[in-house]
Amino acid sequence: MKATTLQTLNQPIPAEKSWLAVYADLFKARLTSLVLLTTLVGFYVGFRGPVDFALMFRLLLGTALLASGAAALNQLLEREYDANMRRTQDRPLPSARLQPQTVLMVGSASALLGLLYLAQAVNLITSLVGALSLVCYLFVYTPLKRITWLNTLAGAVPGALPPLMGWTAARGELSSEGLALFAIQAFWQLPHFMAIAWMYRDEYARAGFKMLPCVDPQGRRTGYQAVSYTLALLAVSLCPFLFNLAGPAYMAGALILGLGFVWFAVQFSRERTDVRARQLFYFSLVYLPLLLAVMVLDKVK
Repeated sequence: MKATTLQTLNQPIPAEKSWLAVYADLFKARLTSLVLLTTLVGFYVGFRGPVDFALMFRLLLGTALLASGAAALNQLLEREYDANMRRTQDRPLPSARLQPQTVLMVGSASALLGLLYLAQAVNLITSLVGALSLVCYLFVYTPLKRITWLNTLAGAVPGALPPLMGWTAARGELSSEGLALFAIQAFWQLPHFMAIAWMYRDEYARAGFKMLPCVDPQGRRTGYQAVSYTLALLAVSLCPFLFNLAGPAYMAGALILGLGFVWFAVQFSRERTDVRARQLFYFSLVYLPLLLAVMVLDKVK
């Protein structure tokens, strides 16, 4: 009892946060915003004729509920591991701002409500794609993070399904064009995550996560994969032009952005420093919104 008391006293006291900030952390507000952005782009690019704003709103509401619930349940499953990493130890569960029972109820209710709402207010196929994303995220990607570095590949699947959900909401079907949007998002995530995993490799290792840099201390495989995935992204990013979803301005933008992404990946592969990884990471944050913006602006009517 005494040792436990001393350990508790030695732990840093978490800073005060409003309930709104706590739940924004629980629902991973920034990540959920990205999910909604990519869902919106998939919907807009896929929709024929004047946009149905009521349908768009229903899609975004259901997706927001689903993504928020998934984020909360992910933190519930990883709460012990998050406590061992500086970048995650201030989350609601490790900091004891919320209790596991609360997160379980809130997360489950939000995810289930999102799926039911998508099925009823959008269409069944969009709800099924959302359910696939939820299952892959919680029961494939999350446990694999403690087993194999291939978790990054598995994690790219649920992370790339939102634009496909937007597409199925607009078209009511799966198609090669929608899968191309999925592929763009998937291949973008991989070098993005490689950069993050390299910068935080020591923390990941200490928390027990099997990221590639943890088993590749020299970084050769990490750098090689970052280059390979940016090259694959460059190729699939041309699909919207080839499928007549976007025009020549989009193709030019995709080529310029893609070659820039490849260049930063090559620099990281050659030097494998935190500085180069951070540059690759920051460019990835610039790349995706710019690519999506050009795709929307140059949509073939």
